[in-house]
Amino acid sequence: MAEAKTLSTSQSSDPRATNRARFELELEFVQALANPFYLHSLAQQNILEQPAFINYLKYLLYFKEKDYARFIHYPHALHHLELLQHPEFRAVMKRDESFREYLHQKQFDHWRTWRDPKNLNATVNLESTQST
Repeated sequence: MAEAKTLSTSQSSDPRATNRARFELELEFVQALANPFYLHSLAQQNILEQPAFINYLKYLLYFKEKDYARFIHYPHALHHLELLQHPEFRAVMKRDESFREYLHQKQFDHWRTWRDPKNLNATVNLESTQST
């Protein structure tokens, strides 16, 4: 217990360590936004309606910049972060479980097929057809 207290004290005295810890927490939160079930849970708890939280979501848009986006492992997180900027999306997440399921299914379909050679070849074939 004393070690944790010492660690947090030393982190607060080192601005780089403090900034890194904050960045890691924000990165973890943004990546959690890739989960439609988590979004629905936030909506059900009325967190998505709180002005301070909405401002926090605006602040987190810095993750869409190239220097920060490279740390994101789940690209849907950035897409959902963008959608959360809109009150309509936040309202639908709260009231419509079928929309949560729709998001989940679209996400699953993307992950299932995005590296499928059949889909990759279709893109290459389309580009070669257009260039001739």
